[in-house]
Amino acid sequence: MTHPRGDVRLQINGEERVLRLTLGALADIEDKLGGGDLAALQERLKNPRISDIVLILHALIAGGGTPLAMEALKASDLDLSEASKAIAKAFSALEAAPGKSQAGP
Repeated sequence: MTHPRGDVRLQINGEERVLRLTLGALADIEDKLGGGDLAALQERLKNPRISDIVLILHALIAGGGTPLAMEALKASDLDLSEASKAIAKAFSALEAAPGKSQAGP
């Protein structure tokens, strides 16, 4: 079985969850953190707060197809370092998107 590009697996409460950066997840993240503007989101994420990481993780888990209630996520047992790496890996799918030009302007 193949997995879509960008699927990342993360252990939360001893259960494997799939994180996936979908358009819906991006829209949710942008809406909650970026004030409706992708540039503002990028600026804010240069120095993310823990609450930012939780919101992003929540959106990526929903994108992975098995949503988890925000309160359940906040109470979860997970390795913050591993969660941060998983988020970065999920976002790296944007850089490797098919058809994206690697050449400069």
